[in-house]
Amino acid sequence: MAGTGSSMLLSFLLFIVILSLQEIYRDKLASSELFTILGGFISAMLFLLSLTFIGNFQERSGMKTGWGAVILAEAISLVAASTVHRVCVTTCFLFSAGLLYEVNKLSGMIHSRSESKTRRL
Repeated sequence: MAGTGSSMLLSFLLFIVILSLQEIYRDKLASSELFTILGGFISAMLFLLSLTFIGNFQERSGMKTGWGAVILAEAISLVAASTVHRVCVTTCFLFSAGLLYEVNKLSGMIHSRSESKTRRL
């Protein structure tokens, strides 16, 4: 499992690369309905990467993570989506909500698994 430092660095680098590519191809992403939905999905990936970066940064700093990290990551991704097309903002929000649900479910499964291991010991 990756540590917080390497995960934070990798999520930051992927965020920069994806954001740069999204800005380079912004005209193409705004050209049709399907590409606009794809632009919203790409922005939702930016949400996931920025949430990972912010969460790891807060954990490394000793701060408690919470809804503030989610709201900040969502705001960053929605601003990035708004540079492509207005509809990208809506699709980004919907895809981000789905991703947040799945991340929360995955986190709960991993957390319960680690608690059951510590109870056995």
